[in-house]
Amino acid sequence: MKVKILLIEDEPNVVSVIQRGLGESGFSLSVAFDGLMGLQMFKKASYDAIILDLMLPGMNGIQVCQEIRATDRLIPIVMLTALDSTDNVVNGLENGADDYMVKPFKIAELTARLRTLLRRRNAPTQQCHIFKIDDLELDLDSKILKRGGRDISLTSTEYRLLEFFVKNAGKVLSRVEILENVWNIDFNMGTNVVDVYVNYLRKKLDPEDTANRLIHTVFGMGYVLKQDH
Repeated sequence: MKVKILLIEDEPNVVSVIQRGLGESGFSLSVAFDGLMGLQMFKKASYDAIILDLMLPGMNGIQVCQEIRATDRLIPIVMLTALDSTDNVVNGLENGADDYMVKPFKIAELTARLRTLLRRRNAPTQQCHIFKIDDLELDLDSKILKRGGRDISLTSTEYRLLEFFVKNAGKVLSRVEILENVWNIDFNMGTNVVDVYVNYLRKKLDPEDTANRLIHTVFGMGYVLKQDH
């Protein structure tokens, strides 16, 4: 059974390249040429993943992504854009995208990223596992995070970053390792998206009134999650 992909893209040349490339890789592709049409198609049919352009007529990619996430938190979404600044990357991820590709891109890389996201979604549920570090508690089954008994809400990207830190507690993680394991992608290393998300986590996990910091910077090397005492 073919994997069904919904492509929401208004540039005919880009659509043609993706149709040919994904078709040769065994994917089944449906195309919407504007945001509203894409949202309607998503609501009327079942898809395994979505490729979503940021700049769309009628309804932009961020708005479409938000609407999709309001009803489906799990379907993989890859956002396409010609805008590669850190702010645009973070904005797309914060609004529900799982991955972010800057035009022009290689179809082989898009295919690989789709397969990675689909494997992640379809991975078997692991046994209940609760990680505890100091007064931090993360339940990987329920995805509930607490610190000092206080519930902490995370975005999907923040959660993936924290999960990677927790599973590697005490180990210094480089920015490259974090990019490869949290996003499964190789962002332009000129971007500071890792630092941006580490700061997001710090604000939630280590507020000003918290005596014991958990996320530490190791200058010249990366970051580590560990007890401060």
